Amino acid sequence: QVQLVESGGGLVQPGGSLRLSCAASATIFSIYAMGWYRQAPGKQRELVAVITSGSSTNYADSVKGRFTISRDNAKKSVYLQMNSLKPEDTAVYYCALDRSGNYYPSDSGHEYDYWGQGTQVTVSS
Repeated sequence: QVQLVESGGGLVQPGGSLRLSCAASATIFSIYAMGWYRQAPGKQRELVAVITSGSSTNYADSVKGRFTISRDNAKKSVYLQMNSLKPEDTAVYYCALDRSGNYYPSDSGHEYDYWGQGTQVTVSS
């Protein structure tokens, strides 16, 4: 089984930046797609960003131009650089692994295989 551990969450002022990290225990990491989800209180879980096994990326419209997803296969890690943060970005952020290695739209019904425990991001003045 694969374990995912997120870190880097915290409290930041509007306009600030934060970088989230996710470390995977998978023995083979480079063949998997990795995604970042977020969930705010009372709202549905939202797919924020995806990076495929080929390192192509996809972003939700709400974060395009502000967030960047990247991966380091040697470190078996995925990152989410968040810039120009807004109060609307406040949520619990989850790292997830997809064994297919591919991108699927959030409304496709496709399920990720493994999930981290989540890390809280709060954007407030």
